[in-house]
Amino acid sequence: MAVSLCALSCANDATPDERVSRQTSDSIAQASMVRALHVDSIRNRFPKVTYHVLPVTSTSILDSVRRTFAKTKETWKNYRVLTLLNRKDIHHVRLNDTLVLPDTILDDLRAYSVFPQYWPEGDTISKAILISNKWQSYACYRNGELVRFAACNAGEEHKPTLPGRYAVNWRDRKRISSLDSTWILPFTVNFHLQAGSAFHQFDMPGRPVSHSCVRQFLSDAEWLYRWVKTARVDTVNHQFIPWSGTPVVILDIFDFSRRRGGPWLELRSNQDAMIKLPKDLYGIEEALIPISQIPREVRGSLRNRQRYVTADSVLRANGIIRQGVSLRESIDFNKLRQAKKLRKLEAAKKVPIKTTTVPDGAN
Repeated sequence: MAVSLCALSCANDATPDERVSRQTSDSIAQASMVRALHVDSIRNRFPKVTYHVLPVTSTSILDSVRRTFAKTKETWKNYRVLTLLNRKDIHHVRLNDTLVLPDTILDDLRAYSVFPQYWPEGDTISKAILISNKWQSYACYRNGELVRFAACNAGEEHKPTLPGRYAVNWRDRKRISSLDSTWILPFTVNFHLQAGSAFHQFDMPGRPVSHSCVRQFLSDAEWLYRWVKTARVDTVNHQFIPWSGTPVVILDIFDFSRRRGGPWLELRSNQDAMIKLPKDLYGIEEALIPISQIPREVRGSLRNRQRYVTADSVLRANGIIRQGVSLRESIDFNKLRQAKKLRKLEAAKKVPIKTTTVPDGAN
């Protein structure tokens, strides 16, 4: 009792400023404890899920997979997990493929993430998208918490999705490609204006196959389309304000020496791999894009054009582009088709019209 009375006496003797300071310190300590408990709950929100490998060695196994993981209402959860873990759609599963299957099907696909559930250095960033070419997947973070984990199929080796920092510019619910009008791209989210790099829904064969874009499954593409913040527009110059949209960071490169699949086939649990995230997102260098990856028609709009001119040699020196690998220039397939059509018309004009002479007296 004497101790309590002393403590009470000391408290009463404190000045008003000292009492406010102590209350503030107590509040900060309490808030810090609550935050630590919350972070701990995020990090440990999912149980361990074990994976096993299934070689598709017969038509009976293939048929069983297609039934169990079919894209139907009854097996939708199975379908989503299988396609996420294998980075490919079910119709691309073939004989002699190798699949990764989990021992548990969970509703929340973040349970299968190769990205950490919590990113402490991102706790002051309202929204950010981090992409791993190596793991062909991406993660969306809100104030450091993982809110979405999704599979993707990024750019192939001759038209790569290059590492570095980008930002969302614009979005379009149903985009028709400016290079090929036959490419219908639902839920497009652009993150490089001149290169045309974007997220969008498209076929997912389980490998990097796109022309520098980031392909997704439809449900992921629609979710991302609605979640991102687009860039602000300069109302005087009528241009997007650089870096004002949701930041996008591509962390690494895919190992194109692999002939089949990727490292996700080697995972044995949802705790085996955890991608290392950046300490300073805004300290990451803007992505280097070689000038060959920019359509000629828009090269005049490039900021710091020389950076694009020298990018190829820098990327090769750093091992981002393998020696001996040539990058394909952006091709305007619409113009090629138009030119081909004109050539056919010109050729048709030069072909003489054949006539048949009817002999006199013929009926």
